[in-house]
Amino acid sequence: MSNSLWDAKTTAEYLGISVYTVYRYVENNQLPHIKKPFGLRFRKADLDNWLEQDKRKSTFVDNILKNALTNSSPLVIDKTKGGVMARSSKSRRFAYGSVYQRRSGGSWTIDYRDAQGKRNQKVVKRATCWEDAHEALRNAIFREFYEENGIREKESRIKFKDFADMYLRNYSMVKKRAWKSTDRIYLNANLIPYFGEHEITKITPLLVERFITKRVNDGVKKSTINRDLSCLKKMFNKAIDWNYLSENPLKKVKMFSEKDNVRDRVLSEEEEARLLKKSPEHLRLIIVVALNTGMRLGEILNLQWNQVDFRNRRIRVEKTKSGGIRFTPINDVLLEELQILRSRDGQIPYLFANPKTGKPLTTIKTAFNAVCRRSSIKGLWFHDLRRSFAQRLFENGVDIITVQNLLGHHSVVVTERYLQTNEKIKREAVEMLIQVKNCDSLVTNW
Repeated sequence: MSNSLWDAKTTAEYLGISVYTVYRYVENNQLPHIKKPFGLRFRKADLDNWLEQDKRKSTFVDNILKNALTNSSPLVIDKTKGGVMARSSKSRRFAYGSVYQRRSGGSWTIDYRDAQGKRNQKVVKRATCWEDAHEALRNAIFREFYEENGIREKESRIKFKDFADMYLRNYSMVKKRAWKSTDRIYLNANLIPYFGEHEITKITPLLVERFITKRVNDGVKKSTINRDLSCLKKMFNKAIDWNYLSENPLKKVKMFSEKDNVRDRVLSEEEEARLLKKSPEHLRLIIVVALNTGMRLGEILNLQWNQVDFRNRRIRVEKTKSGGIRFTPINDVLLEELQILRSRDGQIPYLFANPKTGKPLTTIKTAFNAVCRRSSIKGLWFHDLRRSFAQRLFENGVDIITVQNLLGHHSVVVTERYLQTNEKIKREAVEMLIQVKNCDSLVTNW
């Protein structure tokens, strides 16, 4: 049995840790392993020797686990039953503590006693399953042991460039739909060239400030630097979650204010007429959709006919920036345009497809810029059409919450950045003071 080879899952169960932790130990050369063409393998004898050599684990068992929980598994209050105590349906009890979930889909909590016997109950904010909570429980117990015995935890010596690759593979590529155009670009273009050879534990707030200074001296916009810092901050937060760091160095670094960088370019009606007149047919309809729905370019280019509900006159917007689904109404102008397009190209699944491949268009940047030049329209981006849609609604009396819902923003604060009060609205607002005063005067005289 001692000579048989185990896979990572069997090894994790034997050591009482997660599979992810096994891979992390291997990556840091902390765990004896064998690399085979069919994957990593482990010998039980090697694992036993590794455990025997780590004296801290033996001391830990003798000094800390004697204060582990001795009461029954955690109880939770079921408020729907008049405060009756009910045992948690999702709990795991170990010799050194427990993890449990108070309700289905709720947060995970760890429950343990420290070296002095004091009970601790803490919510694990980023835990998505009991294995994550168990890992947090083990880490908490180890920290108690290190603190009691004055032992400094071994710091990870992973370099920034290696952790960046781990971040992309294990988080960004899995959780972010637009990771290629965001995290990968920020990392490869700016962050890895500067921080790549540094160990992540050696990256200090001062080093980050020097990076910011360099970018400013290179003439980079403050908003662009903020995007770099946001990516860096998220990376270090994941490093904390994965036990590579204890504190985020970006916590003490202030980002630039972008209040002065808010873009306020909107398309006037006169410019719209010129733009549509000079546009080829496929681009003209894309512009019409943008101005009448406020959809993002990516949402428009990926639009399929099965998302267009002619009966209820609405479009189901999928593949949104937030990852959710929203519905936007179809007005009379857009309805007529879509019906014409459907009668002509309705056999193709996508509304705006490449005629050669049948797949959706990926970009219209070159064509849009060319039309703007022919129309003598300067400083216009395609995203400004989305802002124009919001501004026109606002100026015609639509409340900001409705505008927020149509744009698909999670926060009204984001919507406010799209809107501006023009001189006409400001003048009308001031004139209202005179009207109110005149009304009060009439009432008094009467």
